[in-house]
Amino acid sequence: MLVLFTGVSGASAHAALTGTDPQDGSVLKSEPRRVTLTFSESIGLLDDSFRVLTPENRRVHTGAPSHADDRSDTASVTLPRGLGTGTFTVAWRVVSADSHPVSGAFTFSIGKPSATTAPLPSAAASNPASTGLYDIARYAAYSGLALLIGAATFVLGCGHRGSVRRLLLTGWWTLLGSTLALLLLRGPYERGTGLGDALDPSILSDTLTSRPGIVLVARLALLAAAVLVPLRAPLRDRAPGPAVLVPGGVLALGLAVTWAAAEHASAGIQVPVAMVSSVLHLLAMAVWLGGLAALLSALHRPAEPVAPAVVTRFSRLALVSVAVLAATGVYQSWRGLGSWDALTSTSYGRLLLVKVAAVALLLAGAAFSRRWTARLATPRAAVTVPAGRVSVTVPAGGPGETWEGTDGPGEERGPEPEGTEDRHDGRTEDGHDGGHDGGVGGTIDAGQRQGLRRSVLAEVTVGILVLMITTMLTGTQPGRAAEETAAATAAADHPASSTTTVPFDVGTPGGHGKVQVELSPGRVGENSVQAVIFGPDGGLATVPELRITFTLESQQVGPIDAEITDKGGYWTSDTLTLPLPGTWTMKTTVRTTDVDQVTVERKVRVS
Repeated sequence: MLVLFTGVSGASAHAALTGTDPQDGSVLKSEPRRVTLTFSESIGLLDDSFRVLTPENRRVHTGAPSHADDRSDTASVTLPRGLGTGTFTVAWRVVSADSHPVSGAFTFSIGKPSATTAPLPSAAASNPASTGLYDIARYAAYSGLALLIGAATFVLGCGHRGSVRRLLLTGWWTLLGSTLALLLLRGPYERGTGLGDALDPSILSDTLTSRPGIVLVARLALLAAAVLVPLRAPLRDRAPGPAVLVPGGVLALGLAVTWAAAEHASAGIQVPVAMVSSVLHLLAMAVWLGGLAALLSALHRPAEPVAPAVVTRFSRLALVSVAVLAATGVYQSWRGLGSWDALTSTSYGRLLLVKVAAVALLLAGAAFSRRWTARLATPRAAVTVPAGRVSVTVPAGGPGETWEGTDGPGEERGPEPEGTEDRHDGRTEDGHDGGHDGGVGGTIDAGQRQGLRRSVLAEVTVGILVLMITTMLTGTQPGRAAEETAAATAAADHPASSTTTVPFDVGTPGGHGKVQVELSPGRVGENSVQAVIFGPDGGLATVPELRITFTLESQQVGPIDAEITDKGGYWTSDTLTLPLPGTWTMKTTVRTTDVDQVTVERKVRVS
């Protein structure tokens, strides 16, 4: 059941490379005019998306990156003439639809592979400083959002009359500073470059016109608008009015949308449903964890007592938040994982298991806190005495003892029993007769405050850990996408062999039959060919000569002779090299006598 609470987001996101042209490791007879990559989803291009290196490790001057045939899931670049021969290296870097950069490299050869090649760049090439600071800013942004929304909800939704101004300001400034940092670091993070590019005008301009940049600017505008919301009003009034609740709710919703629009939910399957789920999940997280931080802050202020009614209301609100987290977490876990195997076979799944364990600890702490809340919810009876006397509140159904004293002019009070409250206006601590919310009145005594404070502190500590893991999850390729990438890679590395049956007839009695040709693995590069000949009766037959050639007419490549040899009952070759993918024409020539032969054509697919 704990899998219900996993992930602020998740999707079949992070673009996966599904094909390259030229094919990785292929040997071409002539120079290609361009390099084209195909991905599993839409991608964004950078000015430096392609780096093509010669065998001597010199950079080739290419054209500007573009989408091939206006398809958003492709990246293409033109190559100059006169490349020469040898093995060339292509290093690439693009941005996924979920705003995370993806990079890699592959090689192809012209003429024949060269003895020396450029070193293959790491597929995860990035600048440690830029990436590290960007991740820290993302952690801070989540924390700031939780503090801002949670503290505001603690005031508006739970009726806390104490001051949370410091917590609100901390959340607002943290979110503002981290958003500005993300805006400046976005360019170096995407390009894998150093911090010096953070203030480069051209890179910053590109960031501001990209979707992640637009979302971050929108977040800054919402934070500026939040300054105008009069959060001080509920501190004086019993309940906040629409002038506070409506704009406050709109701003909170808008801030959550800025995350959903730039993370995993914005790419993959069922995007509209995923966006709604992500927003609700983020808001529930902020209300719960940010509210815990506000409650902990209030419990550390003895001068501003926390009414039991406030704690009770927050407990109910936290329960609703957990229910929302459960519903949205189930959906997002399914969307991000794709299968049970992905829990252990992918980084995303393993992080998810760690988060499940952390959430289990968080729920244990919440259960302990609810025990304290249940004690606070015990009905209390308020005894009111005339002015000049002291009103004592004791638990209903208690020993029935009351304490009275005077505080008239010149009179000295005796010691007051523990847990009593001094009232001269016949009203309880929260300003209402006899309390409210099921009879909860007065304030939390020292023992209750200490116990509740310890349990809430434990929740907040584990909650910080959950936030950190959640941020890591949003930057990790979801299990569904990882499995799709692995499947595509496996299919490219180990494609199934193809078997083609070629009937023949030389026009003489008994001069017909069929040749069964197996091409393995049926991909660019080295292949093996095996052929078996069957006679008119369906049994194995022998012929004096069998020849098989392959031609790729669209590229004017071939014919390439498979050079098969008779192994006594079957013909075979292990030296066939097919340099390009495509639909090849396989010509099979069968000679049955010194003068009788026939050639039959069949199409075969090479990946």
